Amino acid sequence: MEVKVKNPWYRPVVIFLAAFITVVIIIMVAISVVQYKPLQQKCKYGIVLDAGSSHTSVFIYEWPAEKENNTGMVRQKHTCNVKGKGISSYSDNPNGAGTSLHECMQEAKQKIPTHRHHETPVYLGATAGMRLLKMENEEASEKVLDSVEHSLKSYPFSYQGARIITGQEEGAFGWITVNYLSENLRKPTGTLGALDLGGASTQITFVPQQDIESHDNSINFRLYGNDYHLYTHSFLCYGKDQVLKLSMAKKLESTLENMAEPTELRDPCFHPGYNLTRNVQSVFNTPCMKEVKMANENFFHVGLGIWSQCQQSIRKVFNTSYCPYSRCSFNGVFQPSVDGHFGAFSAFFFVMDFLNLTSDTLEGAKKKLATYCSTPWKKITENHPYIKEKYLSEYCFSATYILTLLEDGYKFTSDNWKDISFIKKIGDSDAGWTLGYMLNLTNMIPAEAPDMPLMPHGGYVTFMLLFSLLILLLLLLVYMYFRRSTRTAQKDII
Repeated sequence: MEVKVKNPWYRPVVIFLAAFITVVIIIMVAISVVQYKPLQQKCKYGIVLDAGSSHTSVFIYEWPAEKENNTGMVRQKHTCNVKGKGISSYSDNPNGAGTSLHECMQEAKQKIPTHRHHETPVYLGATAGMRLLKMENEEASEKVLDSVEHSLKSYPFSYQGARIITGQEEGAFGWITVNYLSENLRKPTGTLGALDLGGASTQITFVPQQDIESHDNSINFRLYGNDYHLYTHSFLCYGKDQVLKLSMAKKLESTLENMAEPTELRDPCFHPGYNLTRNVQSVFNTPCMKEVKMANENFFHVGLGIWSQCQQSIRKVFNTSYCPYSRCSFNGVFQPSVDGHFGAFSAFFFVMDFLNLTSDTLEGAKKKLATYCSTPWKKITENHPYIKEKYLSEYCFSATYILTLLEDGYKFTSDNWKDISFIKKIGDSDAGWTLGYMLNLTNMIPAEAPDMPLMPHGGYVTFMLLFSLLILLLLLLVYMYFRRSTRTAQKDII
């Protein structure tokens, strides 16, 4: 009689466990693949107000909420230009400074989701205009800041303060912004120098190739695990608006030296045919120079449009006769040689872009500018009917000042002029100090390099799949072994 051997008791258990493990592994792999694909991107926001000398701008920044500390890239979501002049112009009416921000702050409320309002930080940084006001009237500057603070606290955001930032901070934060947006801080290829020009000051910041002889011009950062030893300097009173006053004042003073009444100022930096009656005190009403009493309160500002004479007159605002260091820029300020690539933004870009000079050589820019400055004022206004005459009349002077500042002041030459890139934005974000300011205050750029995973995401998924296939193969071999053992046992005859 043929008798079949019964299956071992553990055979169905093994099969069940194998199936169960297989299902678990498949689920695990599926989770690993999709876990980094959130169904909805969650974002956080920050607001920075750039209270400059000529105007105030409100910038709204956005970044992925789940990557705030390490790799989340901050981008500019929205910008709003406050109507009117900068907050420093409200020295006689401090309450007007805070009120002027209302329209742009209302826009911010609409652009940022309501459930994020309470956690959105708001910072205001005032630059050279407020520095000058503080020099002239500290009490008035404090009242203006109080008005701004009272206004910003009335909105449903997390108010973090309003203060006057130093020129060194402005230069350093501008450098952080352009290099963060260019992702140079994570690359070993070097950084981009920063050139900033406003209405009341100008800043230069870069990593020098030589020792910094002046401690006042040195600042250190540790970003993404790299140490940066920066040279930076801010020239207060050397923004384009203040230099225009300095230049005009020197011309007016020369008329006094010649014992002539300043009834007419013949200016080579303004177009031929330009003629405007100005008030003498409108030129001297700045802490950047001493007030001068003149017999006539008004004078006729007459344009000549002679570029070579214009540059010669601008050079007089730079003092290059004195240098206590191995090398200087101007006014006795130490500056290393300008090596490497630079990004020139703010007024550097706007002026040069308007005149289509951003891609020219130094000599080419000079020739084009000489032609532009000699163009009759009537033709200039006809060609640009929608631009305010105040701004339109100053482009010849401003561009000449930019070329003179870069060449005679900062010591750029025809050879390295190509290393200057005139930039407005990098990606979707404006170049400027505001983004660097927010990143610094929110600690969003780590001092150390972010922690890296054991292997990249793609390698992790590949490893998990291979590991899962190996387990399935082993289970299959086990199953085949037990099946073969069972068949052998069935052939045994007792």
